[in-house]
Amino acid sequence: MKKKFYITTPIYYPSAEAHIGHAYCTTICDILARYKRMRGVETYFLTGTDEHGEKIQKNAALKGVTPQEFVDEIAGKFQNLWKAMKISNDDFIRTTQDRHVKVVQDVFTKLYNNDDIYLGKYEGWYCTPCESFWTDTQVGEEHLCPDCGRPVHKASEEAYFFKTNKYLPELLKIMDENPKFILPLNRKNEMMNTFIKPGLNDLCVSRTSFDWGIQIRENPKHIIYVWMDALTNYISALGYDSDDESKFKKFWEDPDCEIVHIVGADISRFHVIYWPMFLMGLGLRVPDRVFVHGLLDLNGEKMSKSRGNVVSPLPLIDRYGVDTVRWYLAREMTFGSDGRFSPELFVDRINMDLANNFGNLVNRTTSMINKYFEGKVPAVTELNERDKALKLATETALRAYETYFDDLKVTEALVEVTELLNKANKYIEDSTPWTLSKEGRVDELANVMALLTNVIIVATKMISPVLVETSEKVFDLFHLSKEQRTYDLNYEFCPFTGNEVTKATALFPRLDAETETEYIHSLAKQ
Repeated sequence: MKKKFYITTPIYYPSAEAHIGHAYCTTICDILARYKRMRGVETYFLTGTDEHGEKIQKNAALKGVTPQEFVDEIAGKFQNLWKAMKISNDDFIRTTQDRHVKVVQDVFTKLYNNDDIYLGKYEGWYCTPCESFWTDTQVGEEHLCPDCGRPVHKASEEAYFFKTNKYLPELLKIMDENPKFILPLNRKNEMMNTFIKPGLNDLCVSRTSFDWGIQIRENPKHIIYVWMDALTNYISALGYDSDDESKFKKFWEDPDCEIVHIVGADISRFHVIYWPMFLMGLGLRVPDRVFVHGLLDLNGEKMSKSRGNVVSPLPLIDRYGVDTVRWYLAREMTFGSDGRFSPELFVDRINMDLANNFGNLVNRTTSMINKYFEGKVPAVTELNERDKALKLATETALRAYETYFDDLKVTEALVEVTELLNKANKYIEDSTPWTLSKEGRVDELANVMALLTNVIIVATKMISPVLVETSEKVFDLFHLSKEQRTYDLNYEFCPFTGNEVTKATALFPRLDAETETEYIHSLAKQ
C-alpha cells in the first residue's frame, strides 16, 4: 500500500439538483478516503461541479438568471448535501473558479504549442445533454446518442481538435501493462470494442455556437470544449501550473501516491481514453486506476428529473439517519455493477443488517455485561473450541476486509463485516451465556462477554468509514479511550479488559416495512 492516496469523484454537472445517484458515487469515494486515513495513509479527497456548457446556458435562460447565478445556486445545494451525507472531502472544485480557468487556458496553450491540437471543422451528430459529438455509425439509423439514448441533431462549426491517435499506442501499452488501470476489468473490453477498435476519431475540444465557457486565448471566439475543461479539474484543484504547486507535487508527482478516479459508466470513455492522452501531452503521469461504477436506477428505471423518479437523500437522512443511507448505498449495490434504489430493498437491508444484526448484537452484549459483570468487560481465560473459532473468524474477517478495501472492493469488504456479526450472534445462541450464568461457570461466561466485546469493537472499526455517527456511539458505550478507538494496524486480541460498558438503547429501531416503503415511494413523486 502506497503512503499517499488521491481520490476523486467526477465533478457533477449542476444542470439540476443532486439526487441519490450523485450521492452514491460521492459516498463510496468518502468511504474509501476514510478507510485510507484510518489505515494511516495521507489522503486527499476531491469533488466538485462542472459548470460550463450549452445545457447550463439554456437552463439559466429558461429560469431568467445568468449562467453564473444558476450554477452558484445549484453548486451550493450540492455542497449542502455533502455536508448532510457527512462527506469528508478536502476540496470542492468549481470550474468557474479563477484557479481553474487559468489552468485550463494554459493547458490548451501547452497542447496547442506541442502540435497536439489543430483548427478544423466539425460536422456530425451532437447530443446536447451529453455535450458530445458522434459519428453516423455511433448514432445509428434512429439517430440516438449512444450514451444517454436521447435524440441527436446535425451540427457543423469551426472547431479545434486534439490528435488522439498520436497518443493511442502509449495508452494501449498502459492498458496492457497495468491490468488494473481500468476497473472493473470488463470496462477495458468495452472501451476497446466500442471506441478504440472501430477507429478513434480526433477529439473536438472547442465550440463557437455558445459562449458559456472558458475562452481560448489564441482565438477568443472559441470556448474550450467541456471535457478538456472538466477533466483538468483533477490537477487544477491541486495547484498545477499555479504559484503554489505543493499539493500537486505531493499528490500527483510523487510515485508513492496512488491516484484513483471514480467515475460513472456514462463518462468512462473520457476518463480512460482522453484524459490520459491530455496528461501524456502535458508530460504528466496518468492515474493508477480509473474505477467505473455502475449506474443507479429506481425500481428498474433510470433516474431522471424528466421521468419524475428522482429521489433526494435529504428526506431519507431526516427520517432514518445518515448512517442508514450510507450503509444502503455501500452494502446493497456491488461497487462496479449497476444498482437499484428500491424502497423495499432499503427497508429490508436496514432491518436485516443494522437492526437485527449489528444493533441487536450491541444491545444484547452491553445488556449482558451489565447484568453478569457489573458493567465492566471481564478478562479472558482459557478458550474453548467455540471461543477459538470466533477468535479466528475475527482475525480472518479483518484481513479479508483489508484486502478487499485495498482493491477498491467496498461491498465485498462490508460483506465480511456482516458475516462476522452474524457469527457473533450465532455464537451467543451456541454458547448460551444465560445457562453459563445459572450454572456458575464464570470463566466461560467471562470469555463469551470478552470475545463479544472484541468482535463488536473490531467490527465497528471496520464499519466506521460507513457508519460515521453510529461507530462513535458504540465506542462511547464501551468507554474507549482515544487510543483504543484507532484502527489496529497490528491486531491485538481482547485489549478491552476493565472498560466500563453502558447498556445500549436501540441503535437502529426496526422499520415497519409497509409504512416506510410507502413513504419512500412517495418521495419520487414529489
